[in-house]
Amino acid sequence: MQQLMKQAQKMQQQMADAQAELADAELTGTAGGGLVTVTIKGTGEVTAVKIDPKAVDPDDVETLEDLVLAAFRNASEAVRDLTEEKMGPLTSGLGGLGGLGMPGF
Repeated sequence: MQQLMKQAQKMQQQMADAQAELADAELTGTAGGGLVTVTIKGTGEVTAVKIDPKAVDPDDVETLEDLVLAAFRNASEAVRDLTEEKMGPLTSGLGGLGGLGMPGF
């Protein structure tokens, strides 16, 4: 049982480390060949939106809206991928501990 507790503590520390890495990470999403760029933290917080003046056409606002949306989606996908990379190996091992009646598992 002591070995199981040590293993759980190690996993908890690895989880905290992975969460800290995600919080510090900044990822970017782009659209329109770089005309629109969105920077987003691993926590999902958007920190910047850059729009190249070439993307701005007063007669075609809909295209710019689509580019901004696509850049947000691209950045969000990068966050999901990074989260899976950092947290996936840790959370996949939790399934077998659920039947032990241990709080938090």
